[in-house]
Amino acid sequence: MEMPRRRQPSFTLTLPKPASSELASFGALQKDSMPQETDEATEKTESGEETFIPEAEESDVSVEAPAETMEPVDTKSNLSSQDSFSEETIMSEERIAQEAEEAKKKSEEEEAAAKARAAQRQLMSIEELVQSERNYLRLLQVSTVTIRSNLQTLQPPLANLDSMFLYIEEVMDVSSRLLSLLDQTQVQLGDPQFLETLCASFLSLSSDIEAAYKEYLANYNNVTVLENSYKQKEELWNEIVSVIKASAPEVNATSLSFFLVMPVQRIARYPLLLQTIKKHTDPAHPSYAVLEHTAHTSIAINCRINEYKRFREVADKYKKTETLTIKDKIHRLNSHSIAKKTARLSQQIKHETGIVPKLVDEEFNVLEGFFYVLGHGILELLENVETYLHHLQGFLACKTEEFDFDMDGEKLPICYKEITTALRQWVLPTFEKRMRTLIHKPLCALRDLLVGPRNLIKKRLDKLLDYELIEAKSNLTYEEQAVANTYRTINTLLLNELPQFNALAQQMIWSMLGTYSCLHKDLASDMEQLFQSFTQQLPHSSLSPGAFWEWAESAALEGARRLETLCRSVEETLNAPFVQPLSPSSQRRLKQLTDKHGSGKIYQVGGVVVGSRDLDLNLAKGELVAIISEMDTRGDKRRWLVDAGGRRGYAPSSKLIRYHQPSEDPPPSPHLTLPDGVTGIRRHSYTPESRPLTVRSQPCFQVMAAYDFTARGSHEVSVRAGESVRVLEAHDKRGHPEWSLVEGRGGQRGYVPSNYLTITPLGMGPPGSYH
Repeated sequence: MEMPRRRQPSFTLTLPKPASSELASFGALQKDSMPQETDEATEKTESGEETFIPEAEESDVSVEAPAETMEPVDTKSNLSSQDSFSEETIMSEERIAQEAEEAKKKSEEEEAAAKARAAQRQLMSIEELVQSERNYLRLLQVSTVTIRSNLQTLQPPLANLDSMFLYIEEVMDVSSRLLSLLDQTQVQLGDPQFLETLCASFLSLSSDIEAAYKEYLANYNNVTVLENSYKQKEELWNEIVSVIKASAPEVNATSLSFFLVMPVQRIARYPLLLQTIKKHTDPAHPSYAVLEHTAHTSIAINCRINEYKRFREVADKYKKTETLTIKDKIHRLNSHSIAKKTARLSQQIKHETGIVPKLVDEEFNVLEGFFYVLGHGILELLENVETYLHHLQGFLACKTEEFDFDMDGEKLPICYKEITTALRQWVLPTFEKRMRTLIHKPLCALRDLLVGPRNLIKKRLDKLLDYELIEAKSNLTYEEQAVANTYRTINTLLLNELPQFNALAQQMIWSMLGTYSCLHKDLASDMEQLFQSFTQQLPHSSLSPGAFWEWAESAALEGARRLETLCRSVEETLNAPFVQPLSPSSQRRLKQLTDKHGSGKIYQVGGVVVGSRDLDLNLAKGELVAIISEMDTRGDKRRWLVDAGGRRGYAPSSKLIRYHQPSEDPPPSPHLTLPDGVTGIRRHSYTPESRPLTVRSQPCFQVMAAYDFTARGSHEVSVRAGESVRVLEAHDKRGHPEWSLVEGRGGQRGYVPSNYLTITPLGMGPPGSYH
């Protein structure tokens, strides 16, 4: 295309010979590209752009130069050169623009191809995450359902098999919920909104994922230990491997750890898969921000799980109780342990004496105090429940309905038998079973759970003493740093988990107390239902409610009074003094104590005494002591100060019985006296080897029962009025003359009231005989 040109004025321009810098540049350009001279001169700037300089269009001033430097210029030649240069420039510009357009198009195509490849890789990464999650869940289901059920059929059964699959159900549940959230949406895998749905589903389940996986990973060490125990038995392990191969033939698995290690690997793969998806996602993508947040959340979950696993390992190391013998403890002694225990003891002494201030943690002290209060309450409640169940068993063991009362045909005994039978066979056994299941068993489990935190608290105290010794140091060695880290770990673990334990334990106690009330309410309801069927048959069913309760109250009080009287009489009988033959050493001690303290202070030990406090004595049954004081220094009358023949100390008053020294002559009785001149050997207890009394005078007497007496227990004997008896002891075991030990007809021996006996003379008889 030809550009219009302006007419040039007809004058001659004379130029100097030495070319200026501008003309020299123009000449060089003309020499390289060989363009024709145009109406305008061109020059290149530093940026590479071409600038056209017009030839003095607007100025009419002639440029004069020296004559020797000016040459004539051909006008036609200049015009053709300029036209040719303009055409070349235009063509060059078009070519450059075309090349730039092609380059731009090519870059756009390359950018589009890169985006397509990134989108494809993003889609493949998302598909890999979803598909691997489905395969992972399927293999866990195979191991948990198929393999586990087949292993349970082995004989003999595998020990602790269920503990190998502990917490795996929670892992499967959270995985299935994640896939369920993805399947519930109508968005397909290739849809751009699927990524946002995936991230939102993962974030909504992040807390559940962390809770499920952290417990499983903390327990995984126990899984490996248990599997190694199976491997030690070759025959058993071969059976396990064959079951695994038969249950999952499509998987080349030869051990349980092939399946059980998958959750450990899966939780660590989530950050890698999400980071891969993020790498192939355009930052301008609408879901990029939530994807980045999801990736960071997965990394944080793994960090918290690792920290929790480390805390659990420290807790498992220090909370277990070791039962060591003295020999084992001696073997553990070395210079390091001795130095460590010595440093702890010295630090504790400094605390007690106030030389060094003790590091106080108020928050932990509050938690520790509440923990010990809960522990004491749990133990007290468990002891009360066990005592309650013991008394209930004793009541059930007393089958009073099986005794024959010789009252056949009477309505009241029949009702009593039916009611007690129903109570003993149905109501009370059901109540006892529920008590053991809902109250006693949980309390025992809660008591066992107290051991771990208690040991951890004790270990924290030891580590605190070690930490105080190195706290002021600026530079710590590797071992000192390990000690500091151990203390911080235990302290942090207790501060985090002890409040949860206290809250759960308190909640369990309140729940068990509520259950206890509900059980008794159900018991009352069952008993009411039982008694309603016998209401019309009872003798006081016709009374009004007020009169009935008045009668019931009076009957209960009367029964309580009778029971108290019976218990007192039984207690007196059981606590009756007994006389054991004394050994020569005991006789010497008796003489020594009698001479020193008098016969009224001599007591005999009724049972074995084991000292449990300071200044308590250990005494054997039957040992003789002398009472010095009937209370201790604090005024407690349950502990007496005694003299055991050189040893002095305290003994429980409940196990001390006054000692009655045997005498040659029986004490006088107002109802039973022997004639003058009749002597005999005094007997101190009821023994089959008792010898008959020997007399040294000729008159004969006989002892007869003046009244009928019916025995009320095995320690008494029944006699009839006028029946002759032989007196073995003129007093009971406590030395009271109101009762006498006699032998009746047929050799039966027992106690009868002394005032029921009388002495009648028989006349003269042969020496040595006495009835």
